[in-house]
Amino acid sequence: MFNNSSKILFMSIMMMGTMITVTANSWLGAWMGLEINLLSFIPLMSDSNNLMSTEASLKYFLTQALASTVLLFAIILMMLKNIIIIEMNQSYVTMMMLSSLLLKTGAAPFHFWFPNMMEGLSWMNALLLMTWQKIAPLMLISHINIQFMLIVSTIFSVIIGALGGINQTSLRKLMAFSSINHLGWMLSSLNINESIWMIYFFMYSFLSITLIFMFNLFKVSHFNQLFMMFFYSKNLKFILFLNFLSLGGLPPFLGFIPKWLMIQQLIISNQLFLLMIMILMSLITLSFYLRICYSAFMLNYHENNWIYEKQIKFSSLMIFYLMSFISIFGLSFITITYFML
Repeated sequence: MFNNSSKILFMSIMMMGTMITVTANSWLGAWMGLEINLLSFIPLMSDSNNLMSTEASLKYFLTQALASTVLLFAIILMMLKNIIIIEMNQSYVTMMMLSSLLLKTGAAPFHFWFPNMMEGLSWMNALLLMTWQKIAPLMLISHINIQFMLIVSTIFSVIIGALGGINQTSLRKLMAFSSINHLGWMLSSLNINESIWMIYFFMYSFLSITLIFMFNLFKVSHFNQLFMMFFYSKNLKFILFLNFLSLGGLPPFLGFIPKWLMIQQLIISNQLFLLMIMILMSLITLSFYLRICYSAFMLNYHENNWIYEKQIKFSSLMIFYLMSFISIFGLSFITITYFML
């Protein structure tokens, strides 16, 4: 078990590895940054008091080591092709590189390790896995232009992310399948406009932080525990589930803005079939979010008169959570700017 100073050191090394990958001017340098990031994240995952976290760290190491091996092999083949005149189809090498990076991100159909591993992590480690650990592979994917393979991965990701979240009772698995679904939208945005991908990733990370902070604060892991949170405050109930709807992409919340931008770009680029699949799967995602929220909004709960310590902590962060509810102004501004241009 590491103390706080050791965790801060490992987190700094992990961020440094990501920065090395993002700023690398060669594939070998990018691979080195990915390995630094991997080796610094594994100690953060390990917990001597929790066997599930130890199992999750082992699964993560084996999966990422496989992806790194395939990526390094493809890099070596690419370097050999430049040095020695050999018969090699360049597209096969690029597909190997893209497959290994999709495995690192947990995108479908390479998602098999992601939901089960999320189940064994703490909420803070799960947040790092869903947000920060996706930056470096997605940046490298943006440099590989295999449109057909990205579209196939996008379709698989949105379908599996939507269907996998149905009838889930574990919040960690639900967040994992939600991450796979959003990853499909991010992969599609990499095909069209890189700036939209950055906007989408930033807003997805913001919404994930707001939800996971509350889950971690109240130590909840399953849906039946969520209803116990309502005894703290009715305002907490509404803010929690409205953030759920925002993560699902329901207008006019913050989570709808990047999807709205993507819908516009897909219509402009005439990818209507892909757009139809993505919207239909988003509706399925919204359906199980709404099913949870409907029961919470309709049922009445008794509210205690005394003040909890956690209520005081939460009230100081009220503005932070309410930011996801004011996106109607952002939508209006983007609409006016779009038509002016």
